[in-house]
Amino acid sequence: MIHCRDAFDDMLAVLRGWKGAGVVHSYSGGPGRLDEVLALGFSIGLSGPVTFPKSERLRAVAAAVPLERLLVETDCPYLTPQPHRGQRNEPAYVRYVVEEIARVRGLSAEEVAQVTAENTRRLFGIRDG
Repeated sequence: MIHCRDAFDDMLAVLRGWKGAGVVHSYSGGPGRLDEVLALGFSIGLSGPVTFPKSERLRAVAAAVPLERLLVETDCPYLTPQPHRGQRNEPAYVRYVVEEIARVRGLSAEEVAQVTAENTRRLFGIRDG
């Protein structure tokens, strides 16, 4: 799990020899860095900022990332999605992230929720029951 802010070149340099899977949490690299991160085996975690009115770059990422490599996240207590921006983030607000990604991709929120839950289980080895 990597949280990278304003250091994508440094992060990519460190990870070039990485073997395995991981998540770039609260991805902020924009669509221009997406292929590099995916090529390293990482999944892309999107959180509240994808719902912000001026976050066109993140919506472009939401549309471009392969669905099987997409995760939705909360960054509680930070990065609260619209319409609760400015308040403390809560895990229940991740639904706004799901809804925005669904809108951008032309999918139902239920489909995005199901696929991202499956991605989470697969990536972290979570088994039902």
